[in-house]
Amino acid sequence: MNPATLPSTAATAAAAAPRPSRRLPLPAWTAWVAAGILAGAALLPGLAQAQIGGNTPVRIGVVGPFTGPSADFGVPMLNGIKLAVDEINAVGGYLGRPLELVVKDDAANPDQGRKVSQELLADKVVATIGFCNTGVALKAIDLFQDAKSPLIVPCSTGTAVTTKYPPADSYIFRVQARDALQAPFMVDDIVKRGWDKVAIFADKTGYGEGGHDDVVAALAAKNLKPVHVARFDLGVKDLTAELAAARNAGANVIYSYTVGPENAVIANGKKALGWKVPQVGAWPLSFPFFLEGAKDAAEGALMVQTFIAEPSNERRASFLSSYSRKYQRKVAVPMAAANAYDATYLLMYSFLGIRDGNLTGKAIKESLEGKMKTYYGVVSTYEKPFSVQDKDAITRNMLVIGLVKNGAITFAYPEDAKRNLIIQRKQ
Repeated sequence: MNPATLPSTAATAAAAAPRPSRRLPLPAWTAWVAAGILAGAALLPGLAQAQIGGNTPVRIGVVGPFTGPSADFGVPMLNGIKLAVDEINAVGGYLGRPLELVVKDDAANPDQGRKVSQELLADKVVATIGFCNTGVALKAIDLFQDAKSPLIVPCSTGTAVTTKYPPADSYIFRVQARDALQAPFMVDDIVKRGWDKVAIFADKTGYGEGGHDDVVAALAAKNLKPVHVARFDLGVKDLTAELAAARNAGANVIYSYTVGPENAVIANGKKALGWKVPQVGAWPLSFPFFLEGAKDAAEGALMVQTFIAEPSNERRASFLSSYSRKYQRKVAVPMAAANAYDATYLLMYSFLGIRDGNLTGKAIKESLEGKMKTYYGVVSTYEKPFSVQDKDAITRNMLVIGLVKNGAITFAYPEDAKRNLIIQRKQ
């Protein structure tokens, strides 16, 4: 659809949109939901002033690793954002103005991430969605903070990303479970299973550093200390010596904190040693680099998840169906795509809360922190995802433990599969 031919008001777009029906294809349901959102926004006083901009696109920055070792989850993140933007634009965009993505590849390199972030800000984007790698994010977020340009992070889990600045002043938001949530959640599961001798394997990036610290703190809260700690560089091909040392230290579980093929190096090395202890960790254990790189050695691994790709309700089924239809494949990293999709809609909802239609960084920040219209998302129903004092949309009750079974991710506990039928809301 040509943006120039889009209806000039959200109400017009909504009138033309299909009404929901069980007989409609699932993507049509999603389109109807988007139309209803925009129709409601057209009723707010003062929003029609946004028409002063005519069909001028609303430019939104996107930054992430779309090539290189972290493209595993960078590409699904980007695809989730594009899917949401396509749906929003199909029903009129922001009051007749199409959303336009300005996409920059950071290649999982901190220096490159800082460079392309400067480019995005020079391009005058109204806000940015992005960052998968914590080390890359931490190298660049000061640029967005100093420019007072809102940044919503859908993938990077490093605790420091949303704690670097005082919350009331911070322009950095996140739709993802920070490591300070993930680590205690997994440690609780480890203790419940009776695994009390933990070996930590963490890479030397900002992600691995922060994850290591969060795991150590979570263990300490249970009066435990790691029996062995291995630190390694990205790209390592052999960790046999460190695995043997962990085995000799009596470890009965390996907690890994890395984002790439190194997770598979750990699993394959453990198998080569004939050492049958479980491997647990954060969400990168659900990535193709691990599942395909380790194959049968990945079986039984446990990881923290916000979203497991099972169509437990209509909105999740619609998202999964729309994604596979648009990209002609199943989503490779469902969490990355779903969190990014929800982040995009939350940003759009913040626009709709700005009554004079002037999309300044300060206005977007205050709208995100305020009482936005409830968004019925994929990961959660977001009633008040952020506040002046809280920049993280995901809370512990939204987390589940995922399990590698037959090369795919499923629920580790049947009760979580049942609980997944009900969308968890922020606590």
